[in-house]
Amino acid sequence: MERDDILPVLYDMAVTIGSEVSLKPLLTRTLQRLLYYTSFPAGFVCLDADCGGKQGDEIDEIEVMLDAAVGDYELIGRVGQKMTLSRELLCGAATRESEAVGLLEPFSSARVRYHSYLRLPIDGQGVIVLFAPRVPQSELPLTNMFQPVLSHLARAILLCRSYDAYTGGLISARQQAEATAHHLAFYDTLTGLPNRQLLQNALQAELSASEHGGQYGGLLFLDLDQFKTINDVKGHDTGDQLLLEVARRLRAAVHEDEIVARVGGDEFVIMLKGLGIAEDKAVSQAILAAETIRDNLGQPCRLGDGLHYTTSSIGIVLFKGTGKSMDDLLRYADSAMYQAKAGGRNTIRFYDPQMQAVIEARAAMEDELRSALEKRQLRPYYQIQVDSLRRPLGAEVLLRWEHPERGLVSPAQFIPLAEETGMIVPIGQWVLEESCAQLKKWQSSPLTRDLTLAVNVSAKQFRQTDFVMQVQHALLVSGAKPAHLKLELTESMVLENIDDTIAKMRELRLLGLSFSMDDFGTGYSSLQYLKRLPLNQIKIDQSFVREITNNPNDAVIVQTIIAMSESLGLDVIAEGVETEAQRQFLDEHGCHSFQGYLFGRPVPLAQFEAVLPGLSGMPAQSNAQP
Repeated sequence: MERDDILPVLYDMAVTIGSEVSLKPLLTRTLQRLLYYTSFPAGFVCLDADCGGKQGDEIDEIEVMLDAAVGDYELIGRVGQKMTLSRELLCGAATRESEAVGLLEPFSSARVRYHSYLRLPIDGQGVIVLFAPRVPQSELPLTNMFQPVLSHLARAILLCRSYDAYTGGLISARQQAEATAHHLAFYDTLTGLPNRQLLQNALQAELSASEHGGQYGGLLFLDLDQFKTINDVKGHDTGDQLLLEVARRLRAAVHEDEIVARVGGDEFVIMLKGLGIAEDKAVSQAILAAETIRDNLGQPCRLGDGLHYTTSSIGIVLFKGTGKSMDDLLRYADSAMYQAKAGGRNTIRFYDPQMQAVIEARAAMEDELRSALEKRQLRPYYQIQVDSLRRPLGAEVLLRWEHPERGLVSPAQFIPLAEETGMIVPIGQWVLEESCAQLKKWQSSPLTRDLTLAVNVSAKQFRQTDFVMQVQHALLVSGAKPAHLKLELTESMVLENIDDTIAKMRELRLLGLSFSMDDFGTGYSSLQYLKRLPLNQIKIDQSFVREITNNPNDAVIVQTIIAMSESLGLDVIAEGVETEAQRQFLDEHGCHSFQGYLFGRPVPLAQFEAVLPGLSGMPAQSNAQP
């Protein structure tokens, strides 16, 4: 940021502060803007920090509440909690320090160690502390330039606190009475879940919504197995305890806008929404929801003095539009549930026989996929990436499943299944470790020592709390050079939780690896967010490349992406290049890295290495592996 930018920055900060009326969003948005303009990766706010005189000569720490935090997901998890922090860190005038490891030790972890901080007092209201592994370079007087904004923030804090107190006190006796009457009419008195009446109202609304939007919905009819035995043997109090625990687990297993209703003694109905416009996807989503619920209920729970294990039988019916009545749908789901009980209990059945066949086929593939890693059926394939002269730059690692009976299983079949079941996490870690090991092997050969490997990272894998440690471990164990590893993240994934994403990406960038944004242009990315992401490369999606030479709209989109990448200082690579005309168009408009069938299909390692000498102009024997 240049000095000429200071006034616009202060104006933007003032507008940000003035636009909030409640305390929590005020503090969070202020922090986000401060991090953006100072390039610090993380920070927090403590209000009402007692920075008065010490009560004893040896007391140099104070207990504070974290009122807001941004940038570090572990720190965000401590919001609302009390911490004991150094008085030297929190108290005093605005300052920027570059060597303060001891003061920042409470915020360091195995993944990142903070060394530098910027302290900004808030005019008697508290303090903002920003911190980083190393102090961001800036010639601007950061400790002085934000003081007018912080004075404005102090006044805004007082106003927001007053507003929150006012709105928090609005519950009249009449409103309480109305709420009580509504709850008695539409909610189960034991579990607090919606009852049959509220379920029918919600289902009627969802039938109309699905007809208008073309989206499938679903009903899961669930009955506890052997519940009568529990009531008879252990008593109704124990049975009620179990119903309460089941209600809690069901509520935790679905989205907030989905209905979980108790419609009978031990019968529950879950209404699923937004399952997609395609039937096969809707079936898959409904199965996943049912399996998740069945697995959650199958975990032991404590009833009285002992542990109890319960199972459930679940019937499923899908709906789209108002073609079937509510009563019909509930009857169909109930019928499917009884089929599940007749099938041996603790099972899932669809009302539609064809959909039931899909369940069974999916369950069989899931069982086989769970053992595919152990049986070494998964294989990394390599698709070459080249420059304008067709010289190899590296490859993207793509996973294939070589099934002994099914043959080569398409990734379109097993990758979504792995995502839905969570198996993508161990599979993704294995691919990462294999890729790092391969990079290490390549380092000893002049032919391959400069190649990079691009590894796709799934959303579930990236969201693991220890993902940074996993990457670091793979690099350390293998001995691979981090600069040769490139992680590919999808556009939708990086924007899902922007602050957590940026924090993790910055930690990984410190290790030396790089990032490429995959499928760029297919989502709804904001240029403002894109500027904040520590990316190295943009990958143009093949859907735009495919028609680039005969569709003016795609041609304009691609040229715009290339120009934008250049302005942001990012490399750009195009995937799905299949013709010389596509390659030439891209090359002429500033994209000089390519991937696609024109240069090579994804192939096993041996085939990939076999073509390298011809592309590199080096003799084949130079690629001998140690």
